[in-house]
Amino acid sequence: MSKDRSDTAPATSDRSAIAPNTENHSPAASSRAEIDRFLDRVKTLSPAAAAEPGQRGRLIFALDATMSRQPTWDSACKLQAEMFREAAATGGLDIQLVYYRGLAECRASPWVAEAARLGALMSRIDCRGGQTQIGKVLKHARRETDARKVAALIFIGDAMEESLDALCAGAGELGLRNVKAFMFQEGSDPVCEQAFREIARLTGGAFCRFAPGAAHELGELLRAAAAYAAGGMKALAALKARHSPGAVSLIEQLK
Repeated sequence: MSKDRSDTAPATSDRSAIAPNTENHSPAASSRAEIDRFLDRVKTLSPAAAAEPGQRGRLIFALDATMSRQPTWDSACKLQAEMFREAAATGGLDIQLVYYRGLAECRASPWVAEAARLGALMSRIDCRGGQTQIGKVLKHARRETDARKVAALIFIGDAMEESLDALCAGAGELGLRNVKAFMFQEGSDPVCEQAFREIARLTGGAFCRFAPGAAHELGELLRAAAAYAAGGMKALAALKARHSPGAVSLIEQLK
């Protein structure tokens, strides 16, 4: 993979997937409460302004792919299909995968409209050691929405090793563009939590922690965020009406 300077967008190509103030609770004990608070926060959000009539919503699905993330990456590979399924009833969703790993790799896939294609891209990426590059993800999201409206950014990670002030500036730029960041933290690192909460706050999005290895919890969060990106609260209501397995209780809290 080629290097990506901090002031440039992540490289994008069809082969990008293979080219060279916080509370001290344990994640397992607090994950359900955290998810409930996340759902309450989403409930207050204004409807997503994702797409013009007749167009599909657009969602950036960003993940930390440094070495510690391999188990969660594997889970996300399986769970990403649920985002497409939940968005289908509202006209569908185009998703772009963004990830970083190593010393300076930050990549973006083409926009994809099928779970099989996104899953294939993700399955060909292995996690590698390196530091976080969240700032690059935020800048990339800004550029993408300037080109064509992006409804939301989902980010999954467990660490933050950058300037919080710089990340807040990037988050503020997304907030001005009405791109909401859904920041999902695995584990309970307090530095990470502080940063993720601020990014969510500044974009008007939401923050939630989930327990390490808790695929079901992560799946709930991804489905909710994807439905919101595709069609706002109307899409979430439609999801409840379809009685999707594992999602009924989630939708009850978003009425």
